[in-house]
Amino acid sequence: MIGLGTWKFNVDTMFYKGEALLNITDNGGSYGVNCELKDMDLGMEIVSINEENGDTLNGTATIKLLKGKEVEFSVTFTEDAADGFLKVPFIGKIKLKNGTKA
Repeated sequence: MIGLGTWKFNVDTMFYKGEALLNITDNGGSYGVNCELKDMDLGMEIVSINEENGDTLNGTATIKLLKGKEVEFSVTFTEDAADGFLKVPFIGKIKLKNGTKA
């Protein structure tokens, strides 16, 4: 499994500016993923997730703020860094850059 642990990203969009924590766990051989934003409960639930090229996780999730819509995500990991993006309905693509282990 790739990317296990908690990763910290700085996010700067017109809707949110601050730290995002991406927590990736091993739930008995399947991935558990949760994203936390300070002072905001996303209510995130994973719909699908898959590995690509041995270093990237791609998937879709729902969040309670966007009922009936899915958020797409992709995160590529190296030994000590992570980069990726979220595609959020009505907002667009949010880049996740220079992620570090928290």
